[in-house]
Amino acid sequence: MSRPEHPNSFPKSLRLRKRRDYLSVNQQGQRVTASHFIVIRRDCPGSAVRIGITASKKVGGAVVRNRIKRFVRECSRLHKEWFQQADYSLIARSSAARLDFAGVCRDLQRALQKLQAHHG
Repeated sequence: MSRPEHPNSFPKSLRLRKRRDYLSVNQQGQRVTASHFIVIRRDCPGSAVRIGITASKKVGGAVVRNRIKRFVRECSRLHKEWFQQADYSLIARSSAARLDFAGVCRDLQRALQKLQAHHG
């Protein structure tokens, strides 16, 4: 039995979960580099916004990587208006390990604005 979706949740339907989805976004998407994140967007008109978050071991240990991914999830949940109908791959760079929640949101917003300005 499935649980009802909470309005502020980050359900599986809004996540990139399969390797082929990540690969298609990374190969076909528009890429923008910010100070602490790389944002890749592949337009998918008519579909929901889906987000995949990656933090490799270069970012830090498991605790640090999970903290950054939690911050990114929460920021994207709170600021859904920043995202257009597309698939997004959000990749943390090693410098992201030093950020607090506000820093993560600030850098993601900058990257998404840059993406919007360059690629419409």
